[in-house]
Amino acid sequence: MSDAGQGTIWRCLLCGLLVLVPVLHGQAADRVVSLNLCTDQMLVLLAPEKIIALSPLAKDPSLSFVAHEAERFPSVRASAEAVLRLRPDLILAAPYGAQATLAVLQQEHIPIVRISLPQNLAGIRRMTRDIARTLDVTARGDMQLERMDAELAEVPHRDRVVRALVWEPRGFTAGPGTLMHALLRAAGLSNMSDGRRIGLEALLRRPPDLLVVPTTPAYPSLATTILQHPALAGIPQREIPPAMTICAGPFSAQAVALLAQ
Repeated sequence: MSDAGQGTIWRCLLCGLLVLVPVLHGQAADRVVSLNLCTDQMLVLLAPEKIIALSPLAKDPSLSFVAHEAERFPSVRASAEAVLRLRPDLILAAPYGAQATLAVLQQEHIPIVRISLPQNLAGIRRMTRDIARTLDVTARGDMQLERMDAELAEVPHRDRVVRALVWEPRGFTAGPGTLMHALLRAAGLSNMSDGRRIGLEALLRRPPDLLVVPTTPAYPSLATTILQHPALAGIPQREIPPAMTICAGPFSAQAVALLAQ
């Protein structure tokens, strides 16, 4: 996938929470298909025994936090015909992408839960509880959140202000209202970004105390190599795997821990 494509995915995924819980006629779903990377991850974490298929992105370690676990499950493309062959009783999806497929599946009266990425830790808690309740695994949802809160409680308190800047390929930054902004704050960091793109020269004129960049991809390009420019050598940096931050979830606490180091 090109950097432009990945950048588009990242920006599209940074949306607010939207959970539409279907009526399951009093019966918990046992055959669940996920058609979105973020719902893939929550399904693997909360109810792997209910999975009959995940989206192909679930197995991509550069994007998916659960890539290793997802290897044992079938993948399905966002095709109504392909999904219907699996005879699911619940579909997890997002409010963007595969809309034509979802429209056909709705006409077949298959319950659909649409969920988008929370922008903060409170949203992660709401999303996790909502999905766990829909899947009839509320105790597992509570356990995931207890683990998340325990990890957040271990984050050390800072006695001074550290100005951080999340800098992504093509100069994109994470301003207020984004998941990364919330994670920076949870790590005790002050976000320097107002959401605008920042070029190399502008960054060097006003360098942050800490530069947060995505982990170097397996196949670098001009857009990603700028993140390793020699002129940045004097600025402390922290690399965060995109698989930890593309989607929000209880695992976001691990990104906070990395930022707080």
